[in-house]
Amino acid sequence: MIRINPDFLSYVEVLVEKHLDYFTLEKYTSKEVILKQDKRYHSLFIIKSGITKCYLSDENGKDFIQEFLGEGMEFGELEVFSGKLSFCTIEAISEVELYKISHQNYTQLLENDPIFNRLVMKSLAAKIAYKAPRHSFQQSYSIEENILKLKKSYPNFDKVFSKKDIANYLGITVRSLNRTLNNLN
Repeated sequence: MIRINPDFLSYVEVLVEKHLDYFTLEKYTSKEVILKQDKRYHSLFIIKSGITKCYLSDENGKDFIQEFLGEGMEFGELEVFSGKLSFCTIEAISEVELYKISHQNYTQLLENDPIFNRLVMKSLAAKIAYKAPRHSFQQSYSIEENILKLKKSYPNFDKVFSKKDIANYLGITVRSLNRTLNNLN
């Protein structure tokens, strides 16, 4: 549920020391929006600490949480490769510290640092590999089974995330979530 990438973070921290002018450290508080859907940004971010949520908002204002991102996860990288507007909103769930790097410096590292390049490719592959089975499982199984899977994988998920976030992650209403949680208890 909370995606992390400690190998990438470790290497980024080496790069921060090596390329002091490439990275800046930014801090965000809970509920603060870091990236807004359908906006253009010229930097991307790597999470040093904390938890964020990545979500899409439809034309009716309904949010669908794609994933929760933790330490070592990057976001904004798809826009570097596509040149398009941001496809989702990233919001802090807890206090978050991020390394910010410009698209230009990120591209420079991709072209000149094979270790960085390999870790980015590995990270992108992991994102793709994570999403397809998650969405498939959610559509193929009942709400109860999805919640039981969450409880098994993340026993304290209900302490970390709001019911609204859990419902948006599962693609259900808060009312359905509450009903299911009551039935499971």
